[in-house]
Amino acid sequence: MLPVLVDSALELCDAVAGGISIFEKPGEVFRWHHLRGTLEKFTGATTPRNYSPCGITLDHAKPVLVQKPERVYSWLVDARVSLPECLLVPLFAGAAEPLGTLWVVSESVEHFHAGHVSTMQELAEFAGIAWEVRQKEERLRTALEEQEILTREMGHRVKNLFAIADSMIRLSARRSATKEQMAETLSGRLHALADANALIRRTFSPTGRSSNASDLREIITAVMRPYAHAEATLNGPAVSVGEHATNAIALVFHEMATNAAKYGALSTEGGSVTIDWSIEDERLKLLWRETGGPAITSEPAPSGLGTSLVTNTITRQGGTIATTWHIEGVQVQIALPLNSLSH
Repeated sequence: MLPVLVDSALELCDAVAGGISIFEKPGEVFRWHHLRGTLEKFTGATTPRNYSPCGITLDHAKPVLVQKPERVYSWLVDARVSLPECLLVPLFAGAAEPLGTLWVVSESVEHFHAGHVSTMQELAEFAGIAWEVRQKEERLRTALEEQEILTREMGHRVKNLFAIADSMIRLSARRSATKEQMAETLSGRLHALADANALIRRTFSPTGRSSNASDLREIITAVMRPYAHAEATLNGPAVSVGEHATNAIALVFHEMATNAAKYGALSTEGGSVTIDWSIEDERLKLLWRETGGPAITSEPAPSGLGTSLVTNTITRQGGTIATTWHIEGVQVQIALPLNSLSH
């Protein structure tokens, strides 16, 4: 619908170029979408928020008419663009502030009149509604994908829970002098494991309600609590994590701890895991290091759903993950944008 509305704007206003500029807050820029006419080759380009006619339109939240803006904005000169006259109207999509602009360009000055302004405003209303529908569809698609991942992951996690419980029983039996001591130790570990899984599931409740933000250390501590037989060292600053990101972080560390309990440092009583994190260049950087587990003589073959879940979860948060294998234990490096942790 949006390209059709731009085409309609060109036709009804007898313009030679037109398009939609959407404001992107992370970069404080406008991105050009669905360009038509003489400027079509610039589709996808960006312009400054506070140094452009689109910025003025958003500031005033009403139509703006500019003539030869290249006399003011140097980036137009650099791009060798000449705009005799440009009419811009704000785009609203269910919010008080405009999300961008719909604009057209004429081939001569004093071309646009009040009738063109009225036409553009009506088209902008349609464009705003279309953009809002598009955003809602994207959010719905994302939610459905997350639920599909959850459904697949739950079956995988149940199997892992049985494997972990079996490992806990064996370790508790070896370290306990009496059955009462074993029962007490094992009960505490199983409750801690349940707490970690509750963290992972919280975001996917049917109500969709948000809980208070968690702290990164709190999340990792809850996930690692069941492995009290091994040493877990956490080093890093306080980092606030929103509910959606809490799910992602808990899921990732739950999977890594599960793998360590099956094959790595958490599978032995003398094993240890060190988790360091820091904030650099607006990114959270984490390092998971295992020592004291079975020696790694060669890089294992890629595993199944667990590895895929970790990789996909980090990628969906806009992050990266890299795994290296050392004889003394595996190391996993993770980087996540800070803004992805606030949701």
